[in-house]
Amino acid sequence: MRQFAAASKKLHHPPLVAKPAMLVNANAPLTRREHQIIQVLPEGITNKEIGRRFGLTEGTVKVHLHRIYRKLGIANRTALAVLAPTITLIRG
Repeated sequence: MRQFAAASKKLHHPPLVAKPAMLVNANAPLTRREHQIIQVLPEGITNKEIGRRFGLTEGTVKVHLHRIYRKLGIANRTALAVLAPTITLIRG
């Protein structure tokens, strides 16, 4: 009887659309914080360590990294680390 009652409850599913805060314009310029993260990325440190350096949570660092990937059209952390010296020179 208990299983039937639980099965009859409607499940709430989150929307499949990204939250407005997560949307990012691929043509938007990098923020100062994004540039800071790019500068330390080639050191090979973890998201947690990047967060400690800048007073951010690990989750916030992940959000910044994903926004950077999207803005620059980069697929992953390794590609970003390789390009980091060039990116910081362009900002210059």
